[in-house]
Amino acid sequence: MSRRISMSLETKLVVSSIALLAVVSAVIATATTLLFEDFLTDRLDIQVSSAARRSAGASAEPPAGLAPEAAREVWFLLSPGQAEGTFGARVRLGRVHRAAVLSGGTVRDVPAPPKVAAVTGRPVTVDLGRLGAYRMASRPAPDGDVLVTGLPLNGVESTLTRLVMVEAAVTLAGVALTAAAGTLLVRHAVRPLGRLAATAARVSELPLATGDAVRLARVPEPDTDPRTEIGQVGGALNRMLGHVETAFAVRHESETRLRRFIADASHELRTPLASIVGYAELTRRSGEPHGPQTTHALGRISSEAGRMTTLVEDLLLLARLDAGRPLERVELDLSPLVVTAVGDAYAAAPRHRWLVSLPDQPALVVGDADRLHQVLTNLLANARTHTPPGTTVTTTVLADGGEVRVRVADDGPGIAPHVLPHVFGRFARGDGSRSRRAGGSGLGLAIVSAVAAAHEGRVEVASVPGSTVFTLTLPAAAPA
Repeated sequence: MSRRISMSLETKLVVSSIALLAVVSAVIATATTLLFEDFLTDRLDIQVSSAARRSAGASAEPPAGLAPEAAREVWFLLSPGQAEGTFGARVRLGRVHRAAVLSGGTVRDVPAPPKVAAVTGRPVTVDLGRLGAYRMASRPAPDGDVLVTGLPLNGVESTLTRLVMVEAAVTLAGVALTAAAGTLLVRHAVRPLGRLAATAARVSELPLATGDAVRLARVPEPDTDPRTEIGQVGGALNRMLGHVETAFAVRHESETRLRRFIADASHELRTPLASIVGYAELTRRSGEPHGPQTTHALGRISSEAGRMTTLVEDLLLLARLDAGRPLERVELDLSPLVVTAVGDAYAAAPRHRWLVSLPDQPALVVGDADRLHQVLTNLLANARTHTPPGTTVTTTVLADGGEVRVRVADDGPGIAPHVLPHVFGRFARGDGSRSRRAGGSGLGLAIVSAVAAAHEGRVEVASVPGSTVFTLTLPAAAPA
């Protein structure tokens, strides 16, 4: 499976520019080389044609002083105007009779391939092996033979080689210069995108989930110019942030009103509930005869009024915690609180098995003793309520690494996977596997989470069938 290479926009733009320049330079260099090669070859062909005409127009009598063989066969190479390195061959009856090269003012015999005999009047390229490639043309001699004359291509090849080297050097220099200049230009061009990303990053780091009204960062004014694409994105981002900020403000105001209403309603309900409980108890103890139904009704009135009082107290506590009411902050040891809470749980459910594990040293934290006791009571009550008799509930206190942790573990049926993510929500209820058999408001674990957060701590849960563990983590008190 192929993996896509991830590159930044800046790198992509620079690499694309360099690749485009390299391709264009290669095309230009190739076209230039081919055209220049044609030009040099055409010019050499003109010289070859001139040399062939001089060979054909040479005097029928060889110059004086030549060796007999040279005079008879290739004396035309010594005619005036022939260049150094000129190749000459005499073709007789379709075969190369003799071939030589003009070297140092004399002719030197050289081997010639049979294809030299096939050279016509139009210049063609023939490879002579160690002598290299030649451009050759033929002309008929006065004696009926055919004279082939050629000039070497090494001059053309060396010129083309130098041209290719120059083109390669210029292309490399241009690519390097483009890479340096392109990096600076592209970096300057995409800098506004970096500022947009930084703004988005600052917004993403804000605690938006709390619902509090927050002032969101904005894209700088220079990066919101509608005449540029980046400015259009920056302007759109600012408008979106404005809408989000307005939505958060409206939600915060709504939640503030709701919290105020819950707090006021809870506070106002405490007095009539206390009156209901008092009158019901007074009626029960008045000594007047009551029928069984009346006695049962008065008991139910007292019980439900007490349950409603507990619900009102829980709602009032959550409203105060949501409003940021400060809690009492004293140094205290969690171990005695745990022992007391477990003792109360044992008294309420003696058929459960209650175990405690405490550290050798005090588990000191800074917090509100009453609220922390309520947290421990709620965790143990949750384990007691949602597990059958005979369940083992183990409460462990650990103090290390600047933190104090309290773990409440039971070997009950566990929490359903679809309920687990919402177990700390308000009015959260489990399914049949952990169905409550006693009355409950569904606010116990919500209070645990809120009190832990108010103490700058946290509460976590992990549950599988046969093991449910609630972990309360609080900062340890600073050493004296």
